[in-house]
Amino acid sequence: MTLPLENAAILNFNLFGEAGDLPDVVHCETIEARSVLHDWEFAPHRHARLHQILLFERGGGKARLDGTVRELREMDAVNVPTGCVHGFSFTPGTQGWVVTFAAEMVDQALEPSEGLIHVLARPAVVRAGPELQTVMEQLFKEYAGRGFARAQVLRAFGGAVLGLVARDLEQVGDTVAKTREAGMFRAFEKLVEAHFLEHRTVTDYARALGITPAHLSRVTRDMVGQGASRVIADRVIREARRNLVYTNLPVSTIAYALGFADPAYFSRVFSRATGLSPREFRDSIGHDKDAGESRLPG
Repeated sequence: MTLPLENAAILNFNLFGEAGDLPDVVHCETIEARSVLHDWEFAPHRHARLHQILLFERGGGKARLDGTVRELREMDAVNVPTGCVHGFSFTPGTQGWVVTFAAEMVDQALEPSEGLIHVLARPAVVRAGPELQTVMEQLFKEYAGRGFARAQVLRAFGGAVLGLVARDLEQVGDTVAKTREAGMFRAFEKLVEAHFLEHRTVTDYARALGITPAHLSRVTRDMVGQGASRVIADRVIREARRNLVYTNLPVSTIAYALGFADPAYFSRVFSRATGLSPREFRDSIGHDKDAGESRLPG
């Protein structure tokens, strides 16, 4: 069983159309539903605005997460954060679940002060407990129905899935979490959360932490696979996406609110980060324009 090589251009897809108010909160489907259509193989690709959790009930295979190949077996959970390059080669007949969250929903569901955001930013395969399977089954049952308060119940179960996976990830990385570097990263995250609208530089944050900019970037790469400048920029872009999705404010107003003196410069920064201008991003919400996306795994 082999995985496709990553020397070709990496595809960038969305899996499902998120409506403006994200009424379903999540997208749910079984692993086999999509896999049987594509011989259980999926080339490396990324989702620009989606976060995925997979849980295997039976079977397995291999996962490629940002270039690292991992074996998959029963009761493994796979965390695929937004932007992670991932591919799969499943054993035929594999059964399990795939839950896909819009990045904006994840941002709304997670409190920065609780530490889940940086834990869930790590692509990983972890052993799952029976609690995750129980919640997953409840989530899928609710997703298939049309009962009153469906969206609220989906948010609750979806948040529980994220929380349980984050707990498993934290337990796996417990020794790392106790290191000085992990504490430093948490301090950096808190500073970014408090000051991202001020557009402080890596040097500014490093000085506040009493370390060099190079040291800070090494810490952030160890923790989340990204340099410090990318972490800072991503926080601004995440806030921009949230405003574009959940408000009707003009793009220029959002730009000023995010600390940009020039809306045109804000648009260029946003476009470099997402591949879409702010207006294109807002227009794309709820409008699935990529005919190829339905071919990707859940």
